[in-house]
Amino acid sequence: MNVIIHKFQVARASRMRGDSGFTLVELMIALVLGLVIIGGVISVFLANKQSYRTNEALSQVQDHGRTAFEFLARDIRMAGLTGCGNTGRVANVLNDGPAAGGTEWYSDLSDAVRGFDGGQGGASVDIGTAEGERVNDTDMIQLMGVDGNTFSIEQHKFASAQFKINEPTTTLVNNDIVVVCDPDHAAVMQITSYNSNNVTVVHNTGQGEPGNCSKGLGFPTKCACSETGQTPPACVNDTVGAQYEFGKNSQLAKLAASAWYIGNNPANGRSLYRASLTNLSGTLTTQPTEMVRNVTDMQLAYHEAGQDSFVGAGSVGNWLSVDAVRVILTLQSEQPRAGTDQQALSRTLSTTVTIRNRVN
Repeated sequence: MNVIIHKFQVARASRMRGDSGFTLVELMIALVLGLVIIGGVISVFLANKQSYRTNEALSQVQDHGRTAFEFLARDIRMAGLTGCGNTGRVANVLNDGPAAGGTEWYSDLSDAVRGFDGGQGGASVDIGTAEGERVNDTDMIQLMGVDGNTFSIEQHKFASAQFKINEPTTTLVNNDIVVVCDPDHAAVMQITSYNSNNVTVVHNTGQGEPGNCSKGLGFPTKCACSETGQTPPACVNDTVGAQYEFGKNSQLAKLAASAWYIGNNPANGRSLYRASLTNLSGTLTTQPTEMVRNVTDMQLAYHEAGQDSFVGAGSVGNWLSVDAVRVILTLQSEQPRAGTDQQALSRTLSTTVTIRNRVN
C-alpha cells in the first residue's frame, strides 16, 4: 500500500512540474532582452538609412558640381576665341558696338571676359528676387566668343556686302550676330539677310536691330558719321566704312555671348544660371536658362598675365590680360536632412580654368 501511495505522489509531482509556466521575473527578463535586441536592430537600421541618405546626397552634390564646372569651364576656355588666332584685332560694325558709341553687353568682342563682384550690377542680368534674376552678393561673369558651328567662306563681295559660305545651314538666320575672321583680323556684324538656296550671307546697312553702321569690315572700324555723330577722320561720311574683303577659306561663326550667375529658381531656391544672347524671331534678347539646381553661391577670382595671385573682379587692372579664372561653387543637397546635423548637406568645390587663346 505504501508503495502505491509513493508512486502516486511521484506521478503527481511530475505532472505539476510539467504544467507549471514562466514566472513573472522570467517574463520581465525575456521582455527586456527582446526590447534590447529590437532596439539594436532599429538603431542599426536608422544608422544605415542615415548613412545611405548622406552618401546619396554627397554623390548628388559631387555630380552637380562636376556638371556645373563642365558647362561653365567650357565657356571660360572659349572666351575671346574667333577661330583665327588674331586676338586684339577685332572690327565691329554693329550700331550698338563700341565704334558706334553703343553700350550693349554683347557688342564688344574685345571685352570677352568681364567679372562682377557680389552686389556689383552687370548689364546682362538684373539683381533681384524674381525667378531667373541674380541673387545679391553672388558673383557673375560675362563671356564672349564664337560657337562651335563654323563655316568656311567661299567668296566675299565687298560691293554687295555679301559672303558665300561652303554649305547650307539652318543655324544662321536673319539678324544673327556673327564673327568672320582671317589671319589678319576678325569682324563682328549682323546678318541682314541669309539665303539658304545660294548660301549667301548679307551684312548690309539700314536693316535689322541693332543693324550695321557700315558694310566695311576692315580694321580698325569706321562707321558713318551720320549715325555716330563723329567727325572725320574718326569716321567716314557714308556707310562704306573701312573696305576689306575676306579671302577664301576665311571662317564665319555665330557670336556666343553668355553670363553665368546664381539666380532664383522656380522652387524658391538657388541655381546656377546661364543667360545667353538669343535671336527670337529676329529680336535679340538675353535669355536665362537654369543649368544646375541647388548651387547656392559662386565666388570668382581672376589671374592677370605676369601677376602672382588671383584677385576679385574689383581688383583686376586690365581685363584683356586675364588668362585664368578660379571658380568656387557652394552646392547643397536636395534632401533637407541629409547631413549629420539633420540639415541639408553643403559642400564648397573649386576649380581653375585657363582661357585658351590667352596663354602661350
